[in-house]
Amino acid sequence: MSAPVKQARSVARLGAVQALYQMEVSSAGAEAVIREFSDHRFDRDVEDMTLASADEAFFADLVRGVVTHQKEVDVAIARRLAQGWRLERLDATVRAILRAGAYELTHRQDVPTEVVIDEYVELAKSFFEGPEPGFVNGALDAVAQDVRR
Repeated sequence: MSAPVKQARSVARLGAVQALYQMEVSSAGAEAVIREFSDHRFDRDVEDMTLASADEAFFADLVRGVVTHQKEVDVAIARRLAQGWRLERLDATVRAILRAGAYELTHRQDVPTEVVIDEYVELAKSFFEGPEPGFVNGALDAVAQDVRR
C-alpha cells in the first residue's frame, strides 16, 4: 500500500473515531454524520493549510460497520475487559477507538492485525497522555486473539 493511501486510511480512522464520538454524545445518525464529514471536514483548508485527504469510502465503511455490528463489536470488547468493568464505564473517546478497532479486526480481514492495533494505539496517543494508549493496545490485542486465530 502506498504512503498516500496509508495516510488517507489513517485520516479516515481519525474521522471515524470523531464521528462515533459525535454520534454518541449528540445522538446523531450515521448517515447524517458521514454526510457532515464529507461535506465539511474532509479535504478542507484550515488556516491556510490543506488537511490530508481521507479515504472517504473507508471512513464511511468504518462508521456504518460499527453501527451495523455494534452489538457484536461491543461483546468482543466487553469479553476482554477486566471483571466488573462495563464498556459504558470507559471514556467515550476510548469507547469510540475500541469500537472502530474491534470492527476492523472482526470485519475487515483485508487489514493486517498489526496495522489495526498500531493505528488505533497511535490515535489513542493523540487524545491521551495517560494509560489509555496501553489499555487500547491490550484490549485490541485481546480482541484480535479471539477473532483472528
